[in-house]
Amino acid sequence: MDEHLIEFSEALRTVAKALRRAAEGKASAQAEAAEWKRRYELERTRNLQMEQKVSGNNNCEMLRHWWIRSSLDNAMDMLRIMLPCLFFWEVGKEQNKRIAEARMAEQFSAEKNGDLDCERVKNSDNQSMLQNESNEHSETGCMKHGIWSHEVLRDRESDSNSNADRNKIMRKASFKLSWWCNGENGDQHKHDIVSFERGNITTAERSSKQISLKWESDPQTVLILTKPNSVSVRILCVQMVRWLRERKKLNVYVEPRVKVELLAESSNFSYVQTWKDDSEISHLHMKVDLVITLGGDGTVLWAASMFKGPVPPIVPFSLGSLGFMTPFHSEHFKDCLDSVLRGPISITLRHRLLCRVVRDAAKNEYETEEPFLVLNEVTIDRGISSYLTNLECYCDNSFVTCVQGDGLILSTTSGSTAYSLAAGGSMVHPQVPGILFTPICPHSLSFRPLILPEHVTVRIMVPFNSRSPAWASFDGKDRKLLAAGDALLCSMAPWPVPTACQVDSTNDFLRSIHDGLHWNLRKTQSFDGPRDRDL
Repeated sequence: MDEHLIEFSEALRTVAKALRRAAEGKASAQAEAAEWKRRYELERTRNLQMEQKVSGNNNCEMLRHWWIRSSLDNAMDMLRIMLPCLFFWEVGKEQNKRIAEARMAEQFSAEKNGDLDCERVKNSDNQSMLQNESNEHSETGCMKHGIWSHEVLRDRESDSNSNADRNKIMRKASFKLSWWCNGENGDQHKHDIVSFERGNITTAERSSKQISLKWESDPQTVLILTKPNSVSVRILCVQMVRWLRERKKLNVYVEPRVKVELLAESSNFSYVQTWKDDSEISHLHMKVDLVITLGGDGTVLWAASMFKGPVPPIVPFSLGSLGFMTPFHSEHFKDCLDSVLRGPISITLRHRLLCRVVRDAAKNEYETEEPFLVLNEVTIDRGISSYLTNLECYCDNSFVTCVQGDGLILSTTSGSTAYSLAAGGSMVHPQVPGILFTPICPHSLSFRPLILPEHVTVRIMVPFNSRSPAWASFDGKDRKLLAAGDALLCSMAPWPVPTACQVDSTNDFLRSIHDGLHWNLRKTQSFDGPRDRDL
């Protein structure tokens, strides 16, 4: 009986092993099929794009032939229009000649009869000439001092809404960015200047120079964003709003919550403007010239998340805990803002990541959900699951690695001092363009962090043989579930976040890691003690 039980248990183990191998083979087959499906969709998309491009070229060729055929017809039509004009011009010229001869005859007869009235004729001629000159000057003045279309911005909803405030024309301040190095301004392009003289590749200019912002027209509208539930921030906000309005004559925008607090403080703050719903937030970049944040780094992240496209320059005041991105102190806010409004100022262009979730059911990688813009990092972790996270990572079309651990962090260089630093990543100057690839507690001794170039697209995919799904969070919020077959695409966004510097970007960065993290703080070795013998 015991022997039969042993044989039966061994048979069960064999069956279990066979079932496990079959499940693994099925999972690998599903993963391979998904990969082939993805490649097929990509190839199909490329072929469609090529066909559209070829059809577009054919359309351009047809338009060119049509233009050649119709050019002669257009020329004949122009001649038909110009010939009557020339005829009437000759008739008018002949009439003016006859009028001049009649005036000469009239003047001669008046002189002969002693009844001259030349002054009337001269005055009429002078008045007509002055009127013509004044018309010409008014036209040239309008052309010279008029408001051009690219200098005027209208609210997109002004046509549909009947409110008088939304129908007003708002002029937005313009500014110019230039590269600044060693006290000299320049207009070099962002890309490196490379020379190939005599077959030698030499970089003449670097792109990582300090950027300077110079106002070409005075700022008119300021947006103030504050940290909630802080008495000191509320007091400073009241003082700043009053000073910007009374001394600088600026239009002030605040959040709806802040406007309620200001009106509770005093009814004199009725001039403060705000928005009614989230749809108006998407048009703020068309109205606001400058953004002021009162809080910590979280307030700067909140300000950046409000702008899904271009971001106005941000002046961050430090009223938080660490303050890696808030170099200005609230005690001297008048001097700081006066210097910023006068310009020029040094700014740091903080890059953002554009993140898109592609579901397994999507036909191609262009069928994505609403994208996310992150200033610090996007985190892919295991959530509440007790299993290791299994993630396949690709850089463009190249396989990077398979992450097995608690998760992965894709960070900007501005976020290198946040979660990535706690997970063992390096601190990187925010002006350096790149994507930090930092694992979270990897179950491997050789998994070290990477820094990838800015132009790549990183794709993180949950394989079909993963034991559990993954969770993605964007700057610590907006959690998204990533099931088996789902992917997350991350690339550098085209809209950076410009933050004002107190001195320059390098000085502010080094001071922040010294003051906030006490970086390399150690007692200095004493001078006295044993020394090397003199050689």
